Amino acid sequence: MLRPCRHGAAKYGIDPGLWQSHMCGLCLGLRDGGGQVARAATNTDAIVLSLLTEAQAETPALRRTAGPCPLRGMRAARVPVGAAAPVRLAATASLLLGSAKVRDHIDDGDLPARLHRPMRRIATGWSAGAHAHATGIGLDIEPLVAAIEAQASTEQRIAAAPGPSGTADLDDLTVASRRCAAEFFAHTAVLAGRPDNTEPLRAAGAEFGRIAHLADALTDYTADAAARRFNPLAATSTPPADAYHLVRESDRALRESLRTAGLTRMPALRWALLDPLTTAVRRLGAAFTTRVGAFPGDIAGTRNSAGQDAPPRRPGARESIQLVLTQYCTGYACCAEHTNPCSGEQRQSWAARCCDCKSCCDCAGCCSDCGGCCGGDGCCCGCCDCSC
Repeated sequence: MLRPCRHGAAKYGIDPGLWQSHMCGLCLGLRDGGGQVARAATNTDAIVLSLLTEAQAETPALRRTAGPCPLRGMRAARVPVGAAAPVRLAATASLLLGSAKVRDHIDDGDLPARLHRPMRRIATGWSAGAHAHATGIGLDIEPLVAAIEAQASTEQRIAAAPGPSGTADLDDLTVASRRCAAEFFAHTAVLAGRPDNTEPLRAAGAEFGRIAHLADALTDYTADAAARRFNPLAATSTPPADAYHLVRESDRALRESLRTAGLTRMPALRWALLDPLTTAVRRLGAAFTTRVGAFPGDIAGTRNSAGQDAPPRRPGARESIQLVLTQYCTGYACCAEHTNPCSGEQRQSWAARCCDCKSCCDCAGCCSDCGGCCGGDGCCCGCCDCSC
């Protein structure tokens, strides 16, 4: 969801290669701890945790020289070492959420039956890796694991409930996302030795978790309906307009939490979190206002006879294995559009997700209804010098 703009780094005095440096450090840290397949768990949003930890610390994380990689044009680079606290926190988040996502794909029937056993082994290995990394940085993830495991039963309860549900049930569905993001954000302050920042970051993390959950629900709304998959908004009878209002509400609350603690003055936080978040919320809103009921991610689907977006064809067992081996283990997914081996959806390269230059400097009326949410610090885009 977060895509810092390389071209926006200059105004903050930040090295534009900082994001990629931390992404490479995370990717290599996952490889060193769990083998080549573990690199598929790389979560680009988790890189914010690594950056945020380093930004609060008095000294930057220890670096090492990484060898040539396709993502860097076969160039070497200085990246944070895998044993550094920022990398281990990002690795914990990536492996924990990756493990949960694999299990969700299995439970939702997105994978052929013959792949259930090997994919469960991968999920179990990633979960064990998350526990190992968490132990190394003093983070107790058992409450987070419990919240994630309770998510499935909450979804089943709401799906089976007669009649329409409401906002209370939608809040129940976002508990796991809010809890995980809150604790990960708060632990960045612990690792950086900034205890005063713990509670503001915990509050901001909870709002970020809610935004991420609702954004996914909005993005997948049409595709989930076509594939008859569970969607939090449809299950709770929440209109997309109401969900987008909740996203905006959480965005304002997140910024207020950080502003109260004085964290919005940190250049790295503005560049890596606040600016990309503004772009993500604006992109979601632009899709909603131009095509009510359709959201980003639906456009790429094909149409069925009823005029609805049909789900992509899921790869078979042999094809899924080939995709994992040829796209993830070789690093191809880092630098080219590729097919998700579980769902068959087309995904952007990891490199493309790092920058969304096509919209980061286009105000397009984005400041017309900010309602003072920017705190008087200029354009609410946060990524251009339009002074609007």
